[in-house]
Amino acid sequence: MKLFMSGGLFALSWVAGLFFLRYWKKSRDRFFAFFAGAFWLIALQRLLLLDPGTRFVAYCVRLLAFLVILFAIFDKNRAPRR
Repeated sequence: MKLFMSGGLFALSWVAGLFFLRYWKKSRDRFFAFFAGAFWLIALQRLLLLDPGTRFVAYCVRLLAFLVILFAIFDKNRAPRR
């Protein structure tokens, strides 16, 4: 069951990345590109968790994905430059 759920989360994360990529192509807003990359990192993390020897690397990838999301939010909300 754990393997099935991991595969499902991998596939859904990949699809979410494609979803955000589609909106980035339409709007050219960097926010959507960052979110697409973050979801693909989460998908990579699900693959890395399948091997017990890469558990530390997998959680570092997850941390990187969350940092990308935080940066995207910060980048979107900062004041425009003059």
